[in-house]
Amino acid sequence: MVNPMATATHASMLGSANPGATAPAVSGDSPPPLKAESRGLDFYYSNSFQALKSIDMPVYENKVTALIGPSGCGKSTFLRCFNRMHDLYAGNRYAGQIVLHPDNTDLLAKDVDPIEVRMRIGMVFQKPNPFPKTIYENVAYGLRVRGMTQKNQLDDKIEESLRGAALWDEVKHRLGEMGSNLSGGQQQRLCIARALATDPEILLFDEPTSALDPIATASIEELVTELKKKVTILIVTHNMQQAARVSDYTAYMYIGELMEFDKTDTIFFKPKRKETEDYITGRFG
Repeated sequence: MVNPMATATHASMLGSANPGATAPAVSGDSPPPLKAESRGLDFYYSNSFQALKSIDMPVYENKVTALIGPSGCGKSTFLRCFNRMHDLYAGNRYAGQIVLHPDNTDLLAKDVDPIEVRMRIGMVFQKPNPFPKTIYENVAYGLRVRGMTQKNQLDDKIEESLRGAALWDEVKHRLGEMGSNLSGGQQQRLCIARALATDPEILLFDEPTSALDPIATASIEELVTELKKKVTILIVTHNMQQAARVSDYTAYMYIGELMEFDKTDTIFFKPKRKETEDYITGRFG
């Protein structure tokens, strides 16, 4: 059940969006509830290059949506719109909306606080990037930004987050060590724990296993499957097998446009567009 007080608080912090969805239909049964959607989303880099062109796409609650397509097609650009990462560079600009449900708020509205957006929508990058801090302080960072100072509360939340990232049993006696002392796969799970600590509603993964070995990759994929029980996930991947393994829905992008969006099984076995089939089968891209 939605907490009405939480909804009202988030709506006041993030601003209201205009009603009306334009997301593409999907095949088969009725889709699950929307967690977010882009509506007519355009994005321009500071040199006025248009990287995204009128993207209408649903993001379904507690599902994994994979973004696929050749390099330079706009996948990571699209992903980073969701937590306003592009705001960190002068001159970049958005047009259109990204609406977060159930409070129906536009994350791109001018009165939105990007820091609050990044608390609600966490991100895990291509290469593990733990802060130059201890394991404990890496996970505590966002909690301290939000004003949590009591040690017992921090301790409980850090354990919960590390358990959520399937890392607690490996590091519970090493919390005072630097995060950089962990293996590559452990560092990536530490970054996931750091993102989980602020109770995000959506997690963004930008090729999270491209720098990892096969064993660490399998561990992250298992974790993604487990995490969708409590958080909605968007993942960019160049690995078609990975997209097929972990995602419920798949979006194929090309030159800044959304070419096709549907259930993953449909995209991989019965795509509607020849361009999608050519990319999936390796004839293009």
